[in-house]
Amino acid sequence: MRIARWTREDVVEEGFVVGDRVVAFPDGRTVAEVLRAGLPAAQELGARIPEGAGVPLAEVTLLAPLVPASVRDFAVFEEHVEGMSSDADGVSHVPEAWYRSPTFYFTNPHAIHGTGETIRPPATERLDYELEVAVVLGGEPGEDLDVATAAEHIFGYVIMNDWSARDLQAAEMMVRLGPAKGKDFATSLGPWIVTADEVADRVDSDGFLALRAEVFVNGVLIGHDLLSNMGWTFPELISYASRASRVLPADVLGSGTVGNGGCLGELWGLAGGELTPPPLVEGDVVTMRVERLGELTGVVGAKRANPHPLPPARPRPKPRARSIADLQR
Repeated sequence: MRIARWTREDVVEEGFVVGDRVVAFPDGRTVAEVLRAGLPAAQELGARIPEGAGVPLAEVTLLAPLVPASVRDFAVFEEHVEGMSSDADGVSHVPEAWYRSPTFYFTNPHAIHGTGETIRPPATERLDYELEVAVVLGGEPGEDLDVATAAEHIFGYVIMNDWSARDLQAAEMMVRLGPAKGKDFATSLGPWIVTADEVADRVDSDGFLALRAEVFVNGVLIGHDLLSNMGWTFPELISYASRASRVLPADVLGSGTVGNGGCLGELWGLAGGELTPPPLVEGDVVTMRVERLGELTGVVGAKRANPHPLPPARPRPKPRARSIADLQR
């Protein structure tokens, strides 16, 4: 099944994509409600769709297929880390810590875009894409899940583009925090959620999902990889995220960028810092295709104006005041 959200005549609807038609959920249900009910309930709901119901897909505008409860983004493709860690001579170093656990960060769930949308980046000279697949959780919340139980929380999968301003990202990460402002302006998800049962036959004996992923800029193939080149499986990512924590339906967990040109930054690193292919600019169209999951596009819009200026940090005298009384002396 494919689950989507769309607008038609300025009305937002949510439901199934069946062939070349969209069919709204019965009783005005939402994607959030369907995710909370879990995959078996969604399958029962899908079985009730009358043949020929709905309207042509061509007559609607697709939105992001869900409003995420949270968005975690991992970095589990070794080849991507190799490229991003390359020095001026193109020599990479994958830190030993990478092999011990699947690192992730939280990104902005309030800056989610659907397929075909125009993205307005910040004032950056190094705009980049990141080709990823994200797992969407459904059913009951979970804590401290083992891997087998974590797999039961998988509702489906969606293509994800983690747009990145590499110059902003590099500057803030010098403080050993982030990425934050280099990432939180836009994440694209779409075109729809494909339920886990639709790709179950592509899960290999080790639990990896073997789907081909490709990314094009203005119609030119830049990168391609297999999802099964991940260092950890999706259930393992969910299990790790739930450690001493809580995962919820509508949580989105991105795989991180695939290797072999999954982002421009990786290629720049391997080229010793040479910006080839060049950073994205206004008018560029980024198209991501993942086998069985569909096609996600994004158009680069005009950069936002330079931000309102902030002063630098104010140095404080030493010894520093620790109380109001200190200030009054």
